[in-house]
Amino acid sequence: MSRKNFVSKTLAGLTEAIKQAVFAERYARLPGLLQGLDPRGKIITFLALLIATAITRHLAVMALIYLLTVILAAASRIPMLFFMKRVWLFIPLFTGAIALPAIFNVVTPGQPLITLITFSAPFSWGPLHFPATIAITQQGVHGAAIFILRVATSVSLSVLLVLTTQWSRLLQALTALRFPKVAILIFGMTYRYIFLFIKVAEEMFLARTSRTVGPTDTREQQNWLSSRLGFLLTRSYNLSNDVYLAMLSRGWTGNARFLDDFRFTWQDTVWVVFTITFLGTIFFLGGMQ
Repeated sequence: MSRKNFVSKTLAGLTEAIKQAVFAERYARLPGLLQGLDPRGKIITFLALLIATAITRHLAVMALIYLLTVILAAASRIPMLFFMKRVWLFIPLFTGAIALPAIFNVVTPGQPLITLITFSAPFSWGPLHFPATIAITQQGVHGAAIFILRVATSVSLSVLLVLTTQWSRLLQALTALRFPKVAILIFGMTYRYIFLFIKVAEEMFLARTSRTVGPTDTREQQNWLSSRLGFLLTRSYNLSNDVYLAMLSRGWTGNARFLDDFRFTWQDTVWVVFTITFLGTIFFLGGMQ
């Protein structure tokens, strides 16, 4: 079977992006633990957990916070494989590449764990200075593990908050917490119109695929893609003007108004008390130092 051209791959990618967004929104409607909490309390407590993750220097404490995110994901009926993929597929590509050099004694001197190469004498290569023995150090491995686990825990908390809270209610909660209303309005419209233009792009690719008979060369595909990008840019500009005029005709005065129908229940009180107790225990045990 011949390989797919990049037009088909792009069409498949756009469809997958829409499907993933729909699946994520579906999890926010499940009757899970975090889904039933007030979004305002979730934002504040998750922010506190993120701050605790950022300032702690103890690997065991971060592992405990990460274990808490896994337990919360399971209690919120989020599939573990789906949750892990959204976190750990990102970490090896970026965080691992940054943390990998730190495990060597060239970057982090310390007690050697594994000796890799031994030279007759230290040497320099441009601005870099290498010792006579290149080794993986205990301090370097510990520092890299802390860095990777800190990123994994932070990403897990962020993903968990988004997966268990509908986007509209998340924006409403930010409004109740006195976040700038103009910024919230921009976030809401951007989120909605991203999917609109993804759908438009998908329809364009699908229309081209259905009208194409036989193979096409790469040059012709590139020309078509550049013309469609220009079309999308023009359409987005015209649509922004149309939307703004429609808002003015309906009484838009520049101030965004949001309905606040949140209710703080006993479950939210239990969750806030648990979070405060959890963080207080970590602080008491010296995990933040």
